[in-house]
Amino acid sequence: MNVIVANERQEELSNLDIDIIKSITGFYDVSEIVDMFKSFFYSRMILDVTAMKQYTDLRNYEVLIRGLGADKIIFLLPEGSPLCTPNFLGHLISLGIYNFTTNMKGIKYLLKKPNTLQDVEHIRQMAKTVQSNETGASVAVVSSKVSNGTTVIGVKNVTVHAGATTFIYLLKKELSSVYGSDSVVAIEIDKSDFQFFNERNMVSAKESDIRSVIGKYSNANVILVDMNNCKDDSFCGDVLYLIEPSTIQLNKMIRRKSDVFQMLNNVKVVLNKSLLLNNDVFDFEREAGIKVFYNMPPLDERKRNAVVNDFLSRLGLLDQPKRDNNAGVGKIFGLFRR
Repeated sequence: MNVIVANERQEELSNLDIDIIKSITGFYDVSEIVDMFKSFFYSRMILDVTAMKQYTDLRNYEVLIRGLGADKIIFLLPEGSPLCTPNFLGHLISLGIYNFTTNMKGIKYLLKKPNTLQDVEHIRQMAKTVQSNETGASVAVVSSKVSNGTTVIGVKNVTVHAGATTFIYLLKKELSSVYGSDSVVAIEIDKSDFQFFNERNMVSAKESDIRSVIGKYSNANVILVDMNNCKDDSFCGDVLYLIEPSTIQLNKMIRRKSDVFQMLNNVKVVLNKSLLLNNDVFDFEREAGIKVFYNMPPLDERKRNAVVNDFLSRLGLLDQPKRDNNAGVGKIFGLFRR
């Protein structure tokens, strides 16, 4: 059964011929929507975005999907609005939001066949083209969890010694080759392990000073933060939670905190130093009741690793290889018009 959250499109949505278990109409803070539905069982939510206060602010979409997840929501956008542009939609896609439309036919289509990243990748490529034309340079579209042009990504070990320090070093090395060494910064909180990499722009900070240190590097494209024991992640646009999926580390984690997997719903879980095959990952997801964002094998930090590039592409920090150079050209509203 589905739920509807409506405002300006309420009349159209009331005539939508689908199974509805709950429908509300009004103008809400995004936190109100999350609170209303976070414990409510439903198949899909059809969200008229005009029901969200400040619906042009990407930060509200971040709060929404952090609370409810992106996979279960179909976003109904106002046709012809600034939301229906390559730039805004590219940001939504980088957030993991793939299911959006401007009309009722689009809603019915997405209920039957939800989009994957591949279905909307052409829109993100169009956004990159627009940015390139505006700046006169090739600019990679970074994750849309951006504040003042800087993407701040936290990395946190869930299992003990899951490898956040080296993981960040590998990400930074790959990103620096694209953005330049001065455009990527790594900060570790309340530790001083980064010094042993002898790498530029890898610094340490006290937890009490982290915001001011991030501000110091506000001209960077990407800031990676080794969270260590820091519980406040509000300064991060996104947080990656690392799990080393060995038997001993998993059992230690569960004994330390038995409800740990409940806390990992709707976040980006990365299996690091993982020897699991795809079918093993599926079993892990089923048993743990969580989704795995990426399965990262053990890596040699002395070499360039193609898998790191793939991971950064999944995050939206690097361009993805084009599967079909002609796919979706000029079709930003291809799905909308269905």
